[in-house]
Amino acid sequence: MKDYIIRRLLQMIPVFLGLILILFLIVDLAPGDFVSGMVNPRMTAEQKARLREVFGENRPFYVKFWNWITEAVHGNLGYSQMYKKPVAEVIGSLMGSTFTLAILSLVVAVIIGVPTGILSATKQYSFIDNALTVISLVGISLPAFFFGLLLIKFLAVDLQWFPIFGLQNHLLKTDSWFRIMLDKAWHLVLPVMVLGMSSAASFMRYTRTSMLEVIGQDYIRTARAKGLKEKVVIYRHAFRNAMIPIITLIGFWIPALLSGAVMTETVFGLPGMGRIMVDAALKRDTQLVVGINGMLALLTLLAAIVADILYAVADPRVKYD
Repeated sequence: MKDYIIRRLLQMIPVFLGLILILFLIVDLAPGDFVSGMVNPRMTAEQKARLREVFGENRPFYVKFWNWITEAVHGNLGYSQMYKKPVAEVIGSLMGSTFTLAILSLVVAVIIGVPTGILSATKQYSFIDNALTVISLVGISLPAFFFGLLLIKFLAVDLQWFPIFGLQNHLLKTDSWFRIMLDKAWHLVLPVMVLGMSSAASFMRYTRTSMLEVIGQDYIRTARAKGLKEKVVIYRHAFRNAMIPIITLIGFWIPALLSGAVMTETVFGLPGMGRIMVDAALKRDTQLVVGINGMLALLTLLAAIVADILYAVADPRVKYD
């Protein structure tokens, strides 16, 4: 296992470099730059050219790529012109709220999606199965921003159970750490519901499909023929062998939630990486765009390695030599 992990980490390096190279190429091919986005009618063409030289916007993309890689090795992800501070500092200041939202949403998705998927598979073609299938299809099809607006309308505006915008109440004056955390958790309920419920629908469909494939196997019929309880057959034998696709989905879902939280953070006014990624792309803040997407690419590659390791934990027959 140790040799396998080292080999996978080494294989990850050229893949990551290739992704960053493609990202720099895409950014370079896009029209405009940070200087062209500056709205200043008094700025002359010579002044803009000078700014492009200062910001390094006139350099070829492969030069920018090489400079970014050499600086990133030393922990420097560049300088954000939009925020006037290092990219690592910008990401670090907002990464906590986005990660919290993504992890809580994933927990909600797994807790709701996996059990309902198992229930749907064990009750195939029944009323429960059909009802859960319809609900999951609605959850998958319903846009996150529309679902978020519905929750805001009914739960925040009409019933006034939850706050509408933001991550915390800035008018709250207290020295209690517990009170502050409770206030932040209350602000995250609706965003977590939006991301968690839509993700739970996908987990439900994947779990149902995986369980149906396993339940029809011969060893499941043999386990039932031995007189084992149905719960033991389903959860100890069937579900454990159906976990491989679910582990794969969980492994890649965290980076997907981080990059897919753009609309949710926008609707609920949350300070997170999703919003700044959109703003950076619109204002052509190249260093910030590359920094955020590079981090997401790295998380995706690491998630693939973690998922491979969990395969062996879930199924002892999986060996890595």
